[in-house]
Amino acid sequence: RVGVSIERSAEMIIALLAILKAGGAFVPLDPRYPAARLSYMLSDAGVQHLVTQRGLSTVAITPDSMTTLYVEDVQNEDSTEYDHPPAVVIHPSQSAYLIYTSGSTGQPKGVTVEHGPLARHCQAIGERYQMSVEDRVLHFASINFDLAHEYWLMPLLFGARLVITDNVLWSPAETCAQLAHHGVTVAAFPPSYLVQLAEAAQARQDKLALRVLAFGGEALSREHFELVRTVFAPATLINGYGPTETVISPMLWITQPDTDPAEWQHNAYLPIGTPVGARSAYVLDAALNALPVGVAGELYLGGAELARGYHARAGMTAERFIPDPFCAGGRLYRTGDRARWRSDGSVDYLGRLDHQVKLRGVRIEPGEIEAQLLACLGVREAAVLVHGDGGDGQLVAYLVAEESGAPLDRTLLKSQLQQRLPDYMVPAQFMLLDRLPVTANGKLDRRALPAPTWKGRAYRAPESVVEISLG
Repeated sequence: RVGVSIERSAEMIIALLAILKAGGAFVPLDPRYPAARLSYMLSDAGVQHLVTQRGLSTVAITPDSMTTLYVEDVQNEDSTEYDHPPAVVIHPSQSAYLIYTSGSTGQPKGVTVEHGPLARHCQAIGERYQMSVEDRVLHFASINFDLAHEYWLMPLLFGARLVITDNVLWSPAETCAQLAHHGVTVAAFPPSYLVQLAEAAQARQDKLALRVLAFGGEALSREHFELVRTVFAPATLINGYGPTETVISPMLWITQPDTDPAEWQHNAYLPIGTPVGARSAYVLDAALNALPVGVAGELYLGGAELARGYHARAGMTAERFIPDPFCAGGRLYRTGDRARWRSDGSVDYLGRLDHQVKLRGVRIEPGEIEAQLLACLGVREAAVLVHGDGGDGQLVAYLVAEESGAPLDRTLLKSQLQQRLPDYMVPAQFMLLDRLPVTANGKLDRRALPAPTWKGRAYRAPESVVEISLG
């Protein structure tokens, strides 16, 4: 296992590719991550070699027992260039990379992905994207996200050109300018950034060459999706779905400019589509029985394109990767996501099972409330939690405004929600934040959301006959 901690550059891509060709497994270590988290990953992964650059924080936390190779030293050496790959035989079941994802215990957990599933996925995803040598693909995500590796492997596999962003996050306006300047035809962004990008593109009126625009990982409201669809027409829009354990983006929902809006206008979330490559998808009940169209259950993904499992966590691997009851010798990954089949053969995403809450006897999916909040005017980000126990429990909405510092009319928000949701799903309190807290890999950190403060009136004993009788 070889750690890679290099600033965003051509050298970063070369290092990742070189490790794969040499038969090693790379462990991505974004130098912008906190030192404590990088140190934990180095130790937990058992990294033996580190490829890095002088002056980066990763160097300071590297154990003496680890071999460190500096990119600058290699660049200064007189080296022979080869026109053929190394004489290394790589088996499809060898590890290709070990990447870390958030853990429920607070510590990240490593997911091991093999060469075979990774290669088959990149081939299948490129075919779905209709990639060609004419494409120019933007590499935007941090290498600590698995999507980043699809977005350099897929272009190289199909002979496309790669455009790599800088170390500093571009503003939406700058991204628009760079997309236009480089003639980028394929790009992927987190939904929250994509909305800002659409607004910037609308204001700048840049002529973009985008052919495919992908997004995923967060909820995107129907209104924001309509904005993106209008601004970036006639680009094909792709909603990618997939846990790290199922190798990057195992399901895609693809919309063309002429796609009927009825496909997404009646649900809280956009559909997540159909499996990519030789994968299988099942919606099952608690007893692993297959559920019919329209009935909600847990989504399970199977087939040959699954990760090997969690590094050095056999118990957790056995819990999440189970024997496939529909295919002898196969495995299924239990996603923990609620889903249902659509009549057209695609899948609707309905939220996380572990985020479901029960409030005064009624089961509630906070994600559905969040999706409706995102559809309200002026709301950029939203999260919903239950605070309090039993009968004292109350729904609290945490909101980030479209414009920094702009006020939100809580009365209007409540009125809008009451038109779309039953009363028991309307939050009792709305808290306006500058930003929502996130974990090191960019996901919402619900545990870091501030506790609400409740205002009440002092108790006054009943006095009139009516008050006493009601009491």
